[in-house]
Amino acid sequence: MPSTPSVPLTPPWDVHRLPSAAGKTFLVTGGNAGIGYFVAEQLAGTGATVVLGSRDRARAEAAIASIGARVPGAAVRHVPLDLADPASLRACVDALGLDRLDAVVHNAGVALDHPPRRDTADGHELMFATNHLGHFALTHHLAPLLMAAPGSRIVTTGSFAAKSERLDLDDLQSRHDYRPKRAYARSKLAQMLFALELDRRLRAADSTTLSVLVHPGGALDSLTPSRPPVHVRTPGARLSRLPLRLVVQGKDAAAWPAVRAVLDPAVRGGVMLGPRAFGLRGTPRIEPLWEHLADTATAARLWAASRDLTRLEPAFR
Repeated sequence: MPSTPSVPLTPPWDVHRLPSAAGKTFLVTGGNAGIGYFVAEQLAGTGATVVLGSRDRARAEAAIASIGARVPGAAVRHVPLDLADPASLRACVDALGLDRLDAVVHNAGVALDHPPRRDTADGHELMFATNHLGHFALTHHLAPLLMAAPGSRIVTTGSFAAKSERLDLDDLQSRHDYRPKRAYARSKLAQMLFALELDRRLRAADSTTLSVLVHPGGALDSLTPSRPPVHVRTPGARLSRLPLRLVVQGKDAAAWPAVRAVLDPAVRGGVMLGPRAFGLRGTPRIEPLWEHLADTATAARLWAASRDLTRLEPAFR
């Protein structure tokens, strides 16, 4: 009997052997520090041009120097970006100077630990404005560049903190009951619902752009390798937290889900990538959506509220 031709299998994703992305351009918001820095460093190693969107030019330049020291020939640059300032969003897109963008990683965020509640100049609660509304509006401004790149990707970084939270659609900005940690978790949940609603709208428009949701699991500075002057880990800090490596990980590993979401041709829109081990550590995998992330009615109401608050609406046609 004739032999049956073998069907080539997609090789398992290897976080240490990333595919080439030469000729592509990626924007990473908050790429000057934390997880965003390692997303940028890892993407730079693929030969792509990586743009760091950051409020702080000095910190961005330090990150660029650090990446350049580890990735010979890295093509990395900075554009000013303040997600809490609507004018900065428009200026950022102009400063890109691009006619197409292959991916944006919505990574930047702010987390406040203590009251009082802080507002932006437009009167929005700072964490909700920065983490969600700013990325919602930035997606609107980037839409023409993303549409010009077939198969472009919008990667949104959520948080494990959002798993146990629910949105209060009547108090999205925590005006009546402000608790900083809860407000942060809800702002990240809003981002996650936005990413999934965006993918539904992209599919309805027959767009080739994909919206992919990721979360980094548990990430600690003390388990993160040093990248001076961006991040310096002392031997004492490393040793004191070493047992936690069984449960969580460093920010270098926490970047893996976003990097895979940008680069892996097998990833489809509307999925969520997170760490393999209990959603807290390990190599990235596609994982089932949390039950409340499948609430399309809440996502649609959040979208409408975000449109009204920003007076903008991401559209891909």
